[in-house]
Amino acid sequence: MKRRYIILLAAVVSLAACKKIQNGFQSDFIRYKDNNLYAKRGLILYQSDRINADGSTPPYTYKMLNLRKADGSPAPVEFKTSYDITVFKAGQSFDATTDTTVELLNKKREKISALPMYFNETSGQLTFNKASANLPLGQYVFDVQMTNPTGTKLFKSLATINVVDPTTDDLFVITDDVANGFNDVTGSVTPMRNPIITCTKVNNNGARVILKMVDKNGRTFNPKNGEIIKRGDRPTFENYAKFNPVIKTDTAMICDFEIAPFPLTKYVTPTTDWGFLMYYRIPSTYAKIDNFPTNVGFSVNPRWSWQLKLEGTYVIQVQFPDVTKK
Repeated sequence: MKRRYIILLAAVVSLAACKKIQNGFQSDFIRYKDNNLYAKRGLILYQSDRINADGSTPPYTYKMLNLRKADGSPAPVEFKTSYDITVFKAGQSFDATTDTTVELLNKKREKISALPMYFNETSGQLTFNKASANLPLGQYVFDVQMTNPTGTKLFKSLATINVVDPTTDDLFVITDDVANGFNDVTGSVTPMRNPIITCTKVNNNGARVILKMVDKNGRTFNPKNGEIIKRGDRPTFENYAKFNPVIKTDTAMICDFEIAPFPLTKYVTPTTDWGFLMYYRIPSTYAKIDNFPTNVGFSVNPRWSWQLKLEGTYVIQVQFPDVTKK
């Protein structure tokens, strides 16, 4: 009897030795921190979180499969289309002290052809660049195939990419915004209502600001014929135009700023750090301020500070809610 038990035990051990030992672990519950991923069109760089492998044995790799619209139809071709974008060369960055012309700036930059989105097969991260400005708005679902030493699994509809436009705060920040009426005779200062400053993106082309000043009825003041002038030695739009001169038209001042953000750097003189402040004056010849005395003229004197964060073409409008153009 004892001999039979020994033989049986030997057989069990032999079978166990022949059975393949599982090499590690692969979870059924990999995930992103938030499976709703947001891509803001046109940002210089946006990266999602990594995929959480949920304790799976490394090394592992991922593949994005079957990118599609939320309704199941194929994703638009823009995801697989390369676009020309301008970037700094590897190891290069902007230096305000030396990069003073477009020619010098361009020595550090190059134009490359890039897809708007890249999927990192090691981490599962999604990276979007400036070319993402070309992606259609919408929701896009994708599957992920994971491979590690235990084998390969397919995770259907692992995440949703939400392609959205940047918010106003992503594009434009206002840090100062006031206006005062100056008496033409005495020079005394009377507060006015704060101007209403808006930023409207026209398109993704170039890097251009079109600055307009309008009265409460939307009538534009003409910078070309002296309806908008400087205020002494204080900084204006032109002081922040590093690479191209400001062009004045009948309705606007236009600056091709080349590189975001704009203004790129603060305006600093030997005695004053002006930050991004800009000062202007609309002479009383061209403007009337609501509820101000009419027996003497008052000029309109706005001051503002703002910064554009992304390249593209924008209209920045400064509207005076208590001013009527004469």
